[in-house]
Amino acid sequence: MSAVVDMRSRAEGRTGGGRRMPVRRRRPTGRRRLPTLRYLLLLAVLALSVGPFLWQLSTSLKGPGEDLYRYPPSLVPHEVTLGNYAGVARIIPVWDFALNSLKVAAANVLTNCAGAALAGYALARMRFRGRRTALLMFITAMLVPVESIMIAQFLTMRQLQLNNTLLGVVLPACIGAMNVLLMRNAFAGLPYEVEEAAYVDGATAWQRFVRIALPSVKGTLAVVAIFAFMGAWDDFLWPLIVLSDQSKFTLTVGLNFLHGTFADNQRLVAAGTVIAVLPLMVLFACLQRYFFRGLGEGAVKG
Repeated sequence: MSAVVDMRSRAEGRTGGGRRMPVRRRRPTGRRRLPTLRYLLLLAVLALSVGPFLWQLSTSLKGPGEDLYRYPPSLVPHEVTLGNYAGVARIIPVWDFALNSLKVAAANVLTNCAGAALAGYALARMRFRGRRTALLMFITAMLVPVESIMIAQFLTMRQLQLNNTLLGVVLPACIGAMNVLLMRNAFAGLPYEVEEAAYVDGATAWQRFVRIALPSVKGTLAVVAIFAFMGAWDDFLWPLIVLSDQSKFTLTVGLNFLHGTFADNQRLVAAGTVIAVLPLMVLFACLQRYFFRGLGEGAVKG
C-alpha cells in the first residue's frame, strides 16, 4: 500500500499536484503542406495571368540591338528605350483610334449601367405579367453565340443606315444580358422591409429605385461598368465588320496595321498592346474598391 502511495505522490509531483499535463499533439503533415500548395497554385496563376503582360512590356522597351528570340529569354531589357511608342504613333494615328475606342467604351458603360439597372430592378422587385418569361429570355440570350447573329446585326445596322458609324458599334452591345442578370441578383438580395417602409411613406417606384435600391448595389454597378468597358474596348470583330472608314477605327482595329505584309516588328506590336491595356488597368484601379465590395452585395446599412 505504501508503495502505491509513493508512486502516486511521485506522479503528482511530476504533474504539479494532480493536474494533468497537456498532451502535445503533432499537426498532421498534410495540414502543413496545404498552405504551401495553395501558395504554389497562386504563384502559378499569377505567372500565367501577369506573365504575358510583363513580357509585352519588356519587349516594348527593348532597343533595336537586342535579340528578342535569344535563349534563355531575358525579361529585363538591356537598352531601355521609349522609341517604340513613338514609332507606333508615326505609323498609325493611335491617339485618334484611342479616342474612338474611348467614346464607344464610355457609351457602352453608360447604357449598360442604366439599362441593366432598370431591367434588373424590374425583374427582381416588381410584379408584372410575363416576368418569368422575360427572365428566361435574358438567360437564353446568354447561350446564343455572338458570331451566329453578326450577319443579322450587320443587316440591321445597314437598314438603319448606321453602318460605318460609332453608334452602329455601340448599339448591339448597349445592354448585355449578363449585366442584367447581375443587377437582378443584386436587387433580389436586398431586404424587402426597407422598401416596404418607403412604400408606406408614399414613395413611388422610381423614388424607391433611385434612393433606396440603387445606392445599395454600387459594387455590382462597378462590376457591370468594368465588364462593359472591357467588352467594348477589347472588341475587334464587330468594329472590323461595321466600320470601313479609317478615321473611325477603334484602337483594336487600328493596331492591326502594325502587322505588315512583309515585315512584322514585334517591338511596335508590343508597344501598341501596352497602350491598349493601360486604360483597362487605370479603370480597374479606380473602381477596385467598389468591385470587391460587389462580392458581398445585398445588405442595407442603417
